[in-house]
Amino acid sequence: MTEPRTTPLSDRHAALGASFTDFGGWSMPVRYTSDLAEHHAVRTTAGLFDISHMAEFTVDGPDAGAFLDFALAGRLSTMPIGKAKYSLVLAESGGIVDDVIVYHLADDSFLVIANAGNRDAVAEAFTARVERFGASGDALRVEDASDSFALLAVQGPQARAIVDATDGISALERSLDDVPYYAAVRGEFAGAALLIARTGYTGEDGYELLVPVTSAPALWDALIAAGEPLGLVPAGLAARDTLRLEAGMPLYGHELSLDIVPAQAGLGRVVAREKDDFVGKAALDAAGEVADAPVLVGLVAEGRRAGRAGYAILSGDDTVGEITSGALSPTLGHPIAMAFVSPAVSAPGTELTIDVRGTRIPATVTALPFYRRTK
Repeated sequence: MTEPRTTPLSDRHAALGASFTDFGGWSMPVRYTSDLAEHHAVRTTAGLFDISHMAEFTVDGPDAGAFLDFALAGRLSTMPIGKAKYSLVLAESGGIVDDVIVYHLADDSFLVIANAGNRDAVAEAFTARVERFGASGDALRVEDASDSFALLAVQGPQARAIVDATDGISALERSLDDVPYYAAVRGEFAGAALLIARTGYTGEDGYELLVPVTSAPALWDALIAAGEPLGLVPAGLAARDTLRLEAGMPLYGHELSLDIVPAQAGLGRVVAREKDDFVGKAALDAAGEVADAPVLVGLVAEGRRAGRAGYAILSGDDTVGEITSGALSPTLGHPIAMAFVSPAVSAPGTELTIDVRGTRIPATVTALPFYRRTK
């Protein structure tokens, strides 16, 4: 059995008393103190996450934008420099290989960040698509740069103040005042290259900071020092999961998979169907709108018993779906879940039940997200 990989911050996490779990082949901190305390810190002040397990791919050359238009579901070639876009890597079947964020860093230069557990699948997809795309010479260079980078996320209402106060961050291309949501700015941290992206996976405002692996421990320490007076706490995967669930954000292997096409997961808008060609287009065009395919919905319930992944959803005595993610919401105080259900019972306000270990818990279909920040 292969031992899980560790991030360059593993020693920092251990020193803070973190509990670890295997996630996507990586040993990652689940929590440091309390799931609830870390969750609430992100909603009220800020949390610091080590997300160095994520995979990074650089795409460079005059054909970089056109290649990404072919390789991914969205249209990336027209994205302004400095902006970011959520996109999907689709299989020929139209199913989802992974969901990614693409950053347009400079002329002919893009960065793609993929999920850790799908690093190999995305690498294989890119390799095959480079061959099919047929670029020659230096027109296109696609590299798996995952082992070169570390990624830290500062999320929460105090995130901006913390990044501003962090010693060692300098030489930004422009002020953070000029970096809107889903955009990025390049600079330096202690002389090393730094990318600050205004993105995240919590439903709060915040930043993800990409640095060389060797700079990660110093950046972690600098962020902790700047953030402690403002209420920053280190946060683990448990809080990250409840935060993203409240924000209605999908997790690969739960809401997304090779068996799910984008429209089922509410991601039809991500697909630029008007493009002449992209991997998966033929299958999506041939299938059209599959009227009876399960669709992703939100569910809310009363009480304290939450449905979990795999629990059945019923309408009367008929099983009509299955939960993909569920928890007792720390922010809202009641159970929430995402589930794939029959389109016939997917309208907001529809009353269903969740089979929670033999007990039927009433639940109501609701629009996603469950939580949206107010400012």
